[in-house]
Amino acid sequence: MPLNSHPRDWKSAFLRYETLLFVVLVAEWLLFYHYGTSTNRRGLVVGFGTLDRQFDILRHSCEIGLLALALTPVILTAGIDLSVGSLLGLCAILFGKLWHDAGLSIPLAAGLTLVCGALAGGLNAGLITQLRLPPLIVTLGTYSLFRGLAEAITHGSVTYTDFPASFLFLGQERWSGLPTQAWVFLVVGLGMWLLVHRTTFGRSFRAIGFSPEGARYAGLPVERRVALVYVLTGVIAALAALIYTARLGQAKADAGTGYELFAITAVVFGGTSIFGGRGSITGTLLGVAAIAVLKSGLATLPVVIRMNAAEEMSGLLTGALLLLALTGSVLPKLFSTLRTKR
Repeated sequence: MPLNSHPRDWKSAFLRYETLLFVVLVAEWLLFYHYGTSTNRRGLVVGFGTLDRQFDILRHSCEIGLLALALTPVILTAGIDLSVGSLLGLCAILFGKLWHDAGLSIPLAAGLTLVCGALAGGLNAGLITQLRLPPLIVTLGTYSLFRGLAEAITHGSVTYTDFPASFLFLGQERWSGLPTQAWVFLVVGLGMWLLVHRTTFGRSFRAIGFSPEGARYAGLPVERRVALVYVLTGVIAALAALIYTARLGQAKADAGTGYELFAITAVVFGGTSIFGGRGSITGTLLGVAAIAVLKSGLATLPVVIRMNAAEEMSGLLTGALLLLALTGSVLPKLFSTLRTKR
């Protein structure tokens, strides 16, 4: 920023939503740093701020973070995808079956899993763009379809395990000081940021979300770009499935259950309007971090530990955050309408 910038420029920069969200994230972390404790694998009581604890947050938030990054362009175009969690579970099962039952190598099984993710995303895209069906209804249907397929393939009981150490390295080890999957997340995050904010293709998402008809009149291929967004979401969901499987060392049909709620919450809490046309990858990353710290930090609070209610509190506060973010996106429009009527 130039040295002669007007003071109002500094004020507006500070009051940007992403800046305020970063302040909330720091305050949240400091709260848990001060009050949170946990027990490590050796039975020793350690604080929330330890390096190992921060690495655990990175490991456990990577899959939801990837889904949130994938959902950001979808929601920018005024769409929604409720099937990403179920697709993660289906892709995890397909990967395990391709490797364990079909005898394929890990790289080939992983590549075919990504292709399956793209095809599943293409199914959503075709129903939404070609048949003009509402994204909410389409992805609610595929949410059940993908989870049902995963249950049918495994008969509700088969779990694929015994993956080689070279594959488990992706989810359980460190590379250059950080958890391996954190590097994957950073690469995908950078790629999505460049796509959304530095390409004409990505910038058109806002135009489509703000006014699809206006985007068509401007010459944008709306259906094609919306379709590509859903296909990309399927590919990233499949990538998240590979990381999930590597982290836990197993592939099972219930993988990713509830992840769509956390991912959508992270996107909307990060400042992306559920109505489309407004949002940023930076905000989504901050939203993911805020929810990850909240989920991990709650499990370290003594009062929550005594109540044995970490999961319940996490779900309760995540729902509250989603409602708060949705309300925050609606109120400005409501106030604007009331002023116009006056």
